[in-house]
Amino acid sequence: MATNWRAVIIGFIVMVVIGTFGGIVLPVVGTIGGGIIGGFVAGYMAGEGIGNGTWNGLLAGGFGGIVGAILLALGGALVGSLAGPVGSVFAGTGVLLVGIVVALLFAIPSGIAGALGGWLKGSRQERGVKPPEPATR
Repeated sequence: MATNWRAVIIGFIVMVVIGTFGGIVLPVVGTIGGGIIGGFVAGYMAGEGIGNGTWNGLLAGGFGGIVGAILLALGGALVGSLAGPVGSVFAGTGVLLVGIVVALLFAIPSGIAGALGGWLKGSRQERGVKPPEPATR
């Protein structure tokens, strides 16, 4: 399994954009859908089969989960500062638990979708169908 950082970063960007706009329209479904689509993009771009697609999709989802947890932590800190010291403890604990759930919501479906993307690209290469070459500058 080789890490294709370009695929991971593009998958992460797709995940954040779709997750943000999709999360506004359909709060939970849009966010998970962003993770799935971003993971698929990362896995397809990385190619080289199921294992490599899974790894790259999982990395993209992990980065998406970390960003989501940071945003939740900022929100928790704001709520905690308004509620006093006891509120800060509850808000911090809640943010930690929700951050873990958010990271899993992004990473697991992203890894599965990345496996599908890597498999699709790998099966195209095995049949002798070459993906289009990117335009050179």
